[in-house]
Amino acid sequence: MLTHIRHVTPVPPNTATGAVAEVYRQLATDFGVYAPPVVLHSPAPEALRACWALLRETLLADGLVSRRAKEVVAEAVSLGNRCPYCVDVHGAAATGLIDRPGRHPVDRDPAADPELEALAEWGRRSGEPSDRPRPPFPLAYGPELIGVAVVFHYLNRMVHVFLQESPLPATSGPVRKVALRIASRVMGGLAGVGAAPGRSVDLLPPAPIPATLGWSLGQPHIAAAMARSTRAVYAAGTQVLPERIRALVLATVADPPATTLAAGAFFDAALTALPPDERPLGRLALLTALAPYRVTAGDITACRVAGADDRTLVLAAAWASLNAAHLIGAGLDNDLTAHMDGLGTEAKGEPGSSGDGGPHSGR
Repeated sequence: MLTHIRHVTPVPPNTATGAVAEVYRQLATDFGVYAPPVVLHSPAPEALRACWALLRETLLADGLVSRRAKEVVAEAVSLGNRCPYCVDVHGAAATGLIDRPGRHPVDRDPAADPELEALAEWGRRSGEPSDRPRPPFPLAYGPELIGVAVVFHYLNRMVHVFLQESPLPATSGPVRKVALRIASRVMGGLAGVGAAPGRSVDLLPPAPIPATLGWSLGQPHIAAAMARSTRAVYAAGTQVLPERIRALVLATVADPPATTLAAGAFFDAALTALPPDERPLGRLALLTALAPYRVTAGDITACRVAGADDRTLVLAAAWASLNAAHLIGAGLDNDLTAHMDGLGTEAKGEPGSSGDGGPHSGR
């Protein structure tokens, strides 16, 4: 599966040492495979630890929300971001958990499970700048479901840049259908195994929880993973990205081009604000944040000509991806808070309410 990774050379599991080896051990135990979306970070160990902590503590760790519901959100976010690799992996996991081989949850009749369908629609449109669906879950589920959405907005960007299009055969028809059935059984089986919260948190040193991550506070392991991973990625990003690039990316993410049709010319014009020697890495960071599907092998080559190594490429993309994902998470948090304002105890999912149960809860 490591052959799925492109543009950088991952650390092979049989030669890994130190923190990389520890992440690989946890990955094999808790996820069941050396997942390429995580392993692609291995040229930058701090980003590897951060990525794993984010993924494990939101998607894998046991909590109030079922793994099935979280896999539905993971697949739906990936659909919205046009990330076929993550759609195939997490669609297979969701299908396997639902025990309906060969069909993705978002393709099912809404009457079959309207709550899962509402979650899928929310996840698919979670990256839209406005007019997102009302959050279809109580406040208590926010840390897990917003957390999964944020993590997949991050991972989808990294996968677009550094992985092949899909782990499954590129063919259509019967061959692909068989591959989907096999993947559903395998991924559903792996996803059905519980994971105790907090195991990955101590891979990174303690960090204060920023106000922008306040939505995570209801689940301490998620809050800790978010805070520690954020500080690690942001600190490492400042080592490889000049201040001018970081300022340009942050300003553009906060006020992106109105349409994707105008994006190419917009990015080219924005990059003229940078010195010529910073433009290749600036282009990689800017595209990763806003249009990762536009990153080409030529863009990677230009970064290398300008002096970037594997670690620099991974950290630049990770910094940009996480900033974009955090901005989306802040919007989802605002949506949830606005929706819950003025609602009663039952709607908020507070102790003693019906929001503590239902099809989303437990495993």
